[in-house]
Amino acid sequence: MKSLLFGTPGIPMSTQPRDTMNGIRQVKSLGLDAMEFEFVQSVHISEEKASEVRKLAEDLGIVLTCHGQYFVNLAATDPAKYHASINRMLLAARRVAECGGYSVTWHMGYYLGRPKPAVHELVVKGVKEVVKTLQDEGVKIWIRPETTGKETQWGDLQETIRLSQEVEQVLPCVDFGHLHARYNGKNNTLEEFRDILAQVEKGLGREALDNMHIQCCGINYGPKGEKNHLNFEESDMNWRDMLKAWREFKIKGVVITESPNIEGDALLLKKAYY
Repeated sequence: MKSLLFGTPGIPMSTQPRDTMNGIRQVKSLGLDAMEFEFVQSVHISEEKASEVRKLAEDLGIVLTCHGQYFVNLAATDPAKYHASINRMLLAARRVAECGGYSVTWHMGYYLGRPKPAVHELVVKGVKEVVKTLQDEGVKIWIRPETTGKETQWGDLQETIRLSQEVEQVLPCVDFGHLHARYNGKNNTLEEFRDILAQVEKGLGREALDNMHIQCCGINYGPKGEKNHLNFEESDMNWRDMLKAWREFKIKGVVITESPNIEGDALLLKKAYY
């Protein structure tokens, strides 16, 4: 990536009628740079439609990312659920790539009371299977383990960095809201934001900072972590210092603001950043 791009989590609310193609056009009209497909329930773009989506996005200069299905657990104890998770990830990754997408992210799994190292090895096994299949098919897209908002979920920052070290074609999706909620209000100062980016750079080098996939939003949380997303101005998220840290590290890539107001916070951050 040549710069830091800002985009919406799905089709902007102001889009009329609200469909994928018009959503891409509206992102451009708003002065934003990216749109994230919300495949969280299903892959809702057909194989036939993908080439049209790709052409429109390329013509307008809009970068496409994706949040994959919620029903993924690479650490599932039931083999059927594990294999279903693999198939869901492959379906989403292929479709996003057909649309010309840059990156696709998932919540990768749950500890379910098991030791973290054991769960991590299960996640590594599953991601390796996904990446090998995609590479064998010639599919080139970043596969992203997302940092998660509850300590019951696999996906602290170090786990996502380690996974990215262990598997090709993988980099973290750093969700700053989740890292804030996961630890009941931590990771919300300039020094903590700097530390997050320093850990990414130390573990994965400049390539990771030049190819970021970031998610962020205001967030409601408690002792057990994430409860629900909020707009920035309705939360305690220290987004101004977050932007300051991004500038200091000169990061590049795509920022998706997962706020309820969709385009509102994306525009807020882009205007404040630049």
